[in-house]
Amino acid sequence: MKILIVEDEPLAVKRMEGLIREVAPDAEILGKIDTVRAFVRWWQTNSAPDLLLMDIQLADGLSFEIFQQVDVKTPVIFTTAYDEYALRAFKVNSVDYLLKPIEQEELAKAIQKFRLQRQNTETQSGASENLAKMLEEFGIKPLTYKNRFLIKQGGRFDVVETADILYLYADDKVVFLITNQNRKYIVDETLDELEAKLDPKLFARINRKYITHLSAIERIEPYFNGRLRIWLKHRPSEEEVSVSRERAESFKTWLNT
Repeated sequence: MKILIVEDEPLAVKRMEGLIREVAPDAEILGKIDTVRAFVRWWQTNSAPDLLLMDIQLADGLSFEIFQQVDVKTPVIFTTAYDEYALRAFKVNSVDYLLKPIEQEELAKAIQKFRLQRQNTETQSGASENLAKMLEEFGIKPLTYKNRFLIKQGGRFDVVETADILYLYADDKVVFLITNQNRKYIVDETLDELEAKLDPKLFARINRKYITHLSAIERIEPYFNGRLRIWLKHRPSEEEVSVSRERAESFKTWLNT
């Protein structure tokens, strides 16, 4: 069992680590994160843990904000010092929480509940729905990514499934979308806007001009100045596409996740 601790109080982190070793000696603690921003960066470049132990109040905001920025499907046990109103939201929606100061027996019960849920697919689905309901109590909508694009083509509209996109690129302030069938569309959004709407597990911004789907990459080679040269499907052979030196390491991590 792999656990990620999301907590901004050093003493609380130390206590949590000690309790985990006592109640779940088989668990591996993958890391300790203290801010929303750091969590988002970690989540985009690492494999998901089995369980999150997450404090509600982090150094730079509420941990609920995380769910608006990345798609988290991992079960969560929240730790909280919230008031009665907030606790009602947890109880009604059956989301696990631990009230600080955390007691060993309570943590053991929560982890045992998680172990039982993990064995039951139906229960896992219910827990995910309960988390979404709980977040709604606080006005938080979990992040979702686009499934399709409606694109105007002359006098008609075409529907392009996101799964059918190979890559998008900008040329002279115009953004083009290329499909698996090598069809080319003009998209009325910027790459920055599109990057936020596409699943980062499948799409990567490789430079200022390109966002590519994993399946579009045919070949990768080291290039000069620390860059990577990329061959994409349906690109003209003379077209040079490269990953900048600044993005090269995160790009390789993305490919290896």
